[in-house]
Amino acid sequence: MKTMSEKAGVTFSIAKDNPAIAHCTISKEVIGGPHAINYFSLGEDTDISAEIHPYHKFIIVNEGELEVYTNTGESWLLHTLDGLMTPSDIAIGMRTKTSAVYTEIQIRSEEMMNSVIKAGEVFKLADLLPYQEGRIVNMDIVNNDSMKFVVMSFDKGTGLSEHAAPGEAIIFALDGEAVITYEGVDHVIKAGENFHFARGGKHAVKATSQFKMGLLLTLE
Repeated sequence: MKTMSEKAGVTFSIAKDNPAIAHCTISKEVIGGPHAINYFSLGEDTDISAEIHPYHKFIIVNEGELEVYTNTGESWLLHTLDGLMTPSDIAIGMRTKTSAVYTEIQIRSEEMMNSVIKAGEVFKLADLLPYQEGRIVNMDIVNNDSMKFVVMSFDKGTGLSEHAAPGEAIIFALDGEAVITYEGVDHVIKAGENFHFARGGKHAVKATSQFKMGLLLTLE
């Protein structure tokens, strides 16, 4: 898998770094290949026409309001930090009346998906799992040989001790606030912000309030 096109070791915002331009559609490849990851920025009144793909699209809205639709009349309306696993092998399009910035991850139909995720159902990522007093809760959403997406909740004061991931990773902060220590430097991260770990980058996480995050991890 190719290297992610993000600077490692700094808090950033996918939405702010990829602002929409009125009446334009912008795409940015983060990782190419069969499990591609892309950012899309749609300006007001823009539309990506419905097309058929042999895979699911795992959509995470970073900011704004996005309508996902089919050529048979179905549609789903997503807002900031909503997620959707699109059906595969039917024509899927994207449009917005205002603007939207979203992350799109390609997921093959045969790959492992948690049964709580139903294709064609909008969900709030932060609502997929609860907080538990004094504990960290993990839930694998998608898992294959190349990548995995995990949602985690941290009670206030809990955290992960310093470690290094086997691949690159992007954090999607979903709720609350935490401190990420990366290569010895502390970085505050809040809901709606992101962070990129390089492969082998030493990091730790400490929840300064109750905190939830999504973790997109590459395994190649």
